[in-house]
Amino acid sequence: MAVSVNPATAATAPAAPARRVSARHFVRLKLRVMGNNFRGQGWRIAMFVGGALVGLWFAASGFFLFAAPGMTGNGQYAVLVAAAGGGLLVLGWLLLPLVFFGVDETLDPARFALLPLPRRTLVVGLFSAALVSVPVLAASIASLGLVLTAWALGGWSAGVVAVLGVLAGLLLCVAASRAVTSAFASMLRSRRVRDLAAVLLAVTAALLGPLQVFGLAALREADWSRLTGVASVLGWTPFGAPWTAGIDVAQGRVWAAPLKLLITVAAIGALLAWWSRSLESAMVGSATAGPAPARRGLDGGGAVAQLFPRAATWAPRDRFGALVARDARYWWRDARRRANLITIAVVGIFVPVLVNVMGGDFASQDGGFTAAVGDSSPVVVTISLLFVGVLASVTLANQFGFDGSAYAANVVAGVPGRVELRARMTAFSLYVLPMLAIIAVVLSALLSRPEWIGLMVGALLATYGAGLAVNSFVSVLGAYSLPETSNPFGMNSGAGMAKGLLTLLAMVATTAIGVPMVVAAALLGDAWLWLALPLGTAYGLGAALLGAYLAGDVLDRRQPELLATVTPRR
Repeated sequence: MAVSVNPATAATAPAAPARRVSARHFVRLKLRVMGNNFRGQGWRIAMFVGGALVGLWFAASGFFLFAAPGMTGNGQYAVLVAAAGGGLLVLGWLLLPLVFFGVDETLDPARFALLPLPRRTLVVGLFSAALVSVPVLAASIASLGLVLTAWALGGWSAGVVAVLGVLAGLLLCVAASRAVTSAFASMLRSRRVRDLAAVLLAVTAALLGPLQVFGLAALREADWSRLTGVASVLGWTPFGAPWTAGIDVAQGRVWAAPLKLLITVAAIGALLAWWSRSLESAMVGSATAGPAPARRGLDGGGAVAQLFPRAATWAPRDRFGALVARDARYWWRDARRRANLITIAVVGIFVPVLVNVMGGDFASQDGGFTAAVGDSSPVVVTISLLFVGVLASVTLANQFGFDGSAYAANVVAGVPGRVELRARMTAFSLYVLPMLAIIAVVLSALLSRPEWIGLMVGALLATYGAGLAVNSFVSVLGAYSLPETSNPFGMNSGAGMAKGLLTLLAMVATTAIGVPMVVAAALLGDAWLWLALPLGTAYGLGAALLGAYLAGDVLDRRQPELLATVTPRR
């Protein structure tokens, strides 16, 4: 039986109303994208499971730490545990994405740039999707210990308020991490403000030093009342307000709970507003970099010479020199690589200063705490600089992941693996070696030991060269793709754990190779002050060249597989 359709009626029939986009659509989209990323990727699934197990272990440890006052029935230090532990949790969500793990960019904001979505819908949706992650689950389990403590000390009413506080605290953590990383992503895309970004990171990291000094001094003096007073003040800031609301109800300060929850809600609103302002720039992926610099004329060496940056003008005009010039430009202009250089500069100076300068005994004088410069020995200095050299080289653990699909040009050109790795090491060292020299000078000045500069430079060069060798193998055998996003801190689902495990593996292997330098410092005594520089330089240079030679053969055999691994999946 045929059915006739009136064309006029069909043309004028109203279209079905479009469904309103809500947060649940973003959550479902993230779960589907995560599932598609894991499909057929055994290593990614293994990394995700490993990350979940590690997260659950930390979650269980945090749970028992937060629940200790409630399980022991001792509520005297409940505020201290809640404020200090919760404050460190928020601080970790602020700093760790910037310097180590990055943030999950499974849903890249740039993908939504052409869709007619209101900014409010986009922020709420991406924020809801960010809550679906292993770190949030781990933080939730750990912070439930505060609910147990509040319930045990103040009954069900305190427990209910603690649940509200924990939920608000988790929202605060996620909002802080997203807002800060998005803001720094926008800043780091502009070369004019990269120095400002470095200063902000340095100030943020430097705040950890005074906090540790004060904490160690307070623990040494065992003046818990003073720490409790500091925790009470911290409890009225966004760092401690959500975590201490339930404890306040349990201890009879019912009036304080709604005020602290209001402080937390206001902080979350401010962070989401900040994120909303920087999200548009992250979606567009543009930044104002000012007027373009004037081009050099042909009298500067011709068109080929213009491709070589000033830091690589000495490089030969061949395949090796071209690769050095290319990578040198990338490290200076690419926001993701520049973020790693900032991390090396900040942590590289902070860690040895903390170990050697702030590692002395603490004495109480006139009711205050004063820190004395530790009596550092050459062995202690060598050990502290061992970590700096490891950190400086571990950035190359996924050096091919920075290139992504652009690495296909090297594969098509047939660049030998040894030349590729030596060129990448050289270009990276153009920026790192001056940093290591500055670290040695600053540390020797703070210790008032100018004669130790050779020791410090030798230890740094030895460990750095060993790290280059180790990370050459790691970058070839354990590479992973990075998301095609303008956020330099963005990571795909599971890639954050992959980065953490590969970084840990590279650091352990580099430390093991650098142990002979510590043994030499312990056995040679004062002679090490004179032998450290030549021996460390020869050790590091030899290790780097040997690593490039051996890893280059592996790279020649794995170029196609490596290209497929580092190419982002669409």
